[in-house]
Amino acid sequence: MEINSFIKTLFERAQAAGYEASEAYYATGESFEVSVKGGEIVDYNVSSSIGLSFRALVDGKMGYASTQVLDEDAIDLLIEGAGGNARMIESEDEEFIFEGSKSYPEMNIYNPAIDEISAAAKIEMAKELEKKVLALNPLIKQVEMVQVASMGGEKRIVNSKGLDVSFRDNAIGCAAVAIAAEGDKVAVGVGYQYVRDPKQLNPDEAAERAVRDAVSGLNAAPVESGAYPVVLRNDVAASLLNCFSAVFSAERAQKGLSLLKGKEGSEVAAKALTIVDDPLDVKALASTPFDAEGVATSRREIVSEGKLNTLLHNLKTAKKQGIESTGNASKGSYASPVGIAPTNFYIVPGEADVEALCRQAGNGLLITEVEGLHSGANQISGDFSLGAKGYRIENGEVTTAVNQITIAGNFFELLKSITMIGNDLQFGFPGASCIGAPSVLVSKLSVAGK
Repeated sequence: MEINSFIKTLFERAQAAGYEASEAYYATGESFEVSVKGGEIVDYNVSSSIGLSFRALVDGKMGYASTQVLDEDAIDLLIEGAGGNARMIESEDEEFIFEGSKSYPEMNIYNPAIDEISAAAKIEMAKELEKKVLALNPLIKQVEMVQVASMGGEKRIVNSKGLDVSFRDNAIGCAAVAIAAEGDKVAVGVGYQYVRDPKQLNPDEAAERAVRDAVSGLNAAPVESGAYPVVLRNDVAASLLNCFSAVFSAERAQKGLSLLKGKEGSEVAAKALTIVDDPLDVKALASTPFDAEGVATSRREIVSEGKLNTLLHNLKTAKKQGIESTGNASKGSYASPVGIAPTNFYIVPGEADVEALCRQAGNGLLITEVEGLHSGANQISGDFSLGAKGYRIENGEVTTAVNQITIAGNFFELLKSITMIGNDLQFGFPGASCIGAPSVLVSKLSVAGK
């Protein structure tokens, strides 16, 4: 059934069933991935998908149901499923179907040039990337994987209160995993890049980072245990921010699962630190003109020069605190219930390059990789203990590689210990949220080594 006819019939039957309000969240997706090893394709995947989630207010409770098939039978199943789901809910929280914002930002986040790149051209791009990695240094003995991927789709929200908003976006990127070997020593390096404009895609950058990290890791050794000034490279800083991004959720705070509960207006970080959630940044890859409830989005400074301005809100959590939603309602997939998540969430860069951060550190460590974020970090307490790799900083200069160490600390204390911020903002992998950071200098972290 055509999507507009499907939604019209769905809403009519929901009204006939006595439902107070209804909403359809429609999502499509297309993706392409090719992985190459030894000049041969080892993985190739092209997929497309559609899905529709139906929400309905039934006696004040919000019921959910979803489908990937748009036919008459699906309509009946959605009506029955949402009603049954609503009747099982015991929460007394007020629920909302949103009538819409006064206006929505215009965004150009779909690039037709990406769709014009043929599968053959992407395969050739992957093969060339592998050749570049192998050619950069004779110590690179193998490329574990190179991948070229593109993704895109459409999101649309329609409800019985008159809301009908949609947008389309896409992106393309590449990644490389290089293996360096010398004698019995082996080290791995990773590089990646994802962009909205294929003209800005530079596989050389991904290749050079993967090779640099792999080769430099060959002579790595642990350092003495102790407390060190630490420079967290941009990708590491972004990984830590990503790991603990849920502490900025008002939903978690209201449930007592975030130590930022009630801290709005308070100093929670160093004055050097400003954290932004900017869904309107078209260069980042979680950009959106509206959130999962249809609320118009806008750029917000979540932390300004160390002060917490606001947590991230959807309509439900905002109502509880008597404020407006920040436009951070989120769905992990079309079928997921509405929750809260950041969009393009990042530390605002400073003016110093990484070399300047290292000079300021004096004698310390530059951390370029962490492991164990899922098992070694507690999002409630903020405590973390992570395996790490990187380099020594001696007299302000990056020297020998370091491995087999563990860095430990507390995320909330780390925010207060940032003394200098770099100018090399980098975002992580694309997804429902896109987290970014420049390199940052932390005055002191505990390091366990030899």
